[in-house]
Amino acid sequence: MSTKIPATVVTGFLGAGKTSLVRHLIENARGRRLALIINEFGDLGVDRELLAGCGVENCREEDIVELTNGCICCTVADDFLPTIEKLLNQPQPPDHIVIETSGLALPKPLVKAFAWPEIRTRVTVDGVIAVIDAEAVAAGRFASDPDAVQAAREADDSLDHESPLEELFEEQVQCADMVVLNKADRVDAATLEAVTATVARHLRPAVKTVVSVQGGIDPLVLLGIGAAAEDDLDSRPSHHEMEGEDHDHDDFDSFVIGLGAVRTPEEVEARILSAVAAHDILRIKGFLDVAGKPMRHVVQGVGDRIQRYYDRRWKPEEERRSELVVIGQRGLDRAAVESILRG
Repeated sequence: MSTKIPATVVTGFLGAGKTSLVRHLIENARGRRLALIINEFGDLGVDRELLAGCGVENCREEDIVELTNGCICCTVADDFLPTIEKLLNQPQPPDHIVIETSGLALPKPLVKAFAWPEIRTRVTVDGVIAVIDAEAVAAGRFASDPDAVQAAREADDSLDHESPLEELFEEQVQCADMVVLNKADRVDAATLEAVTATVARHLRPAVKTVVSVQGGIDPLVLLGIGAAAEDDLDSRPSHHEMEGEDHDHDDFDSFVIGLGAVRTPEEVEARILSAVAAHDILRIKGFLDVAGKPMRHVVQGVGDRIQRYYDRRWKPEEERRSELVVIGQRGLDRAAVESILRG
């Protein structure tokens, strides 16, 4: 039997539902101690806050590590490897490590890091899980249909390069050991079948696809795959390796906007929808301090789809604040977006 600690890499595009899936794993860990490494795109630790506040006994704050110095696949040596070593060197190491990557991360460079001598004999990539937003793929936002893409290019004289969003989608699916088609409740059966076929075009042989709503997959399905992905890199194709390109995120901008106390969440949602309609915003997420309410309000948006809910009470020692992370294509007009969101 291997004595290596298994690690699961959870990848997926912006807003696909990675954090919901990871939280479900925590809440259904059946006593298994999980350590979490969270890599966000942006300066406000929304995902870590949501996971740390899950209220589950085996979800200790010291077992949740947030990497905020940039995309995890670009800062492997500086951030990721020291973090893994720190977890492994604990007096009681975790039973399983779950890594939630940024929505802009390429999974293959991260998997490669597990072959480094410092950790190779102590931890293994149990599996790479790609979380896919079924509704978004159905709408053609993060999927690649070669004929349709080519037709669109030919019709647009200003477009002279491939969409990085399509490449990210393909990179994440092609590296996966299992694909989770999330938000299945938002599409009908025929659409879900079409989405499954779209994803299947990029899957490696024998990789399975499962369907979920709000990341509700039994951990027995996702943990314990035994892929040893770091020993199987050649079977996982990469656009950037084939093209000899360096991976960077110059195509995207992100910034945090502070709003102060807000009167109602509905007003903020209306402003978000106005900003999304006027600017090339991919993702908005954050927390609201609603005047007169004892609980923190979570806001998560992908395009014009906004999800809102109260998640927990503000802690007595905690500074109440309203802050949103805005992520969009390069050249996003921060001043204009901020003006709309501030009202």
